[in-house]
Amino acid sequence: MAKESHFTSKKPRVFVRGVEGSYSLKDELARLRSVPRVLKGRELKFRDGPQAFSRHYIEPVDGLGQTLHIHLEEYAPGGRNQKHGHVNEAAFYILDGEGYEIHDGVRYDWKAGDVVVVHNNCVHQHFNASDTKPARALVMKTKPMFLFMNMLFQKQVEPRPTTPAPGTEPFVARDDEQNFNHDDQ
Repeated sequence: MAKESHFTSKKPRVFVRGVEGSYSLKDELARLRSVPRVLKGRELKFRDGPQAFSRHYIEPVDGLGQTLHIHLEEYAPGGRNQKHGHVNEAAFYILDGEGYEIHDGVRYDWKAGDVVVVHNNCVHQHFNASDTKPARALVMKTKPMFLFMNMLFQKQVEPRPTTPAPGTEPFVARDDEQNFNHDDQ
């Protein structure tokens, strides 16, 4: 009798590890009902820099939600972020400015009002195309779901710049703006 291959219809195939541990829907609902429902963006400050800044609203570590990671990215004039890749998808709603992405070696241009989709396992980097104006994007990811399923893989290919883009040395992220409509700032 011939030896069967690793795949056989006689046994189930497993693609991810089982999710195990204690989980009480009643306890989780009580916990979720106890956390804030409204976050004051003005109370959160941008981090990182000097070319790409992040303001995190909902993160996997804060326990405010179970499925989303939402943050605001601000790119200084001529700025860029780190070149990286991750398993989870991400959607960037461009609030203001103009720029481009490099996804797996292919350039995609964007401007205010566009949505950029970063697919699973895509090595990518975000760039502000203007040398004089900043750009902003609201980023929404399903990262917590991937963490929950123990499927998170993230890799930095090129680090975030540690020096300002040439000619933009005095730039600081717009923490104290008054116009949250992001129209021609």
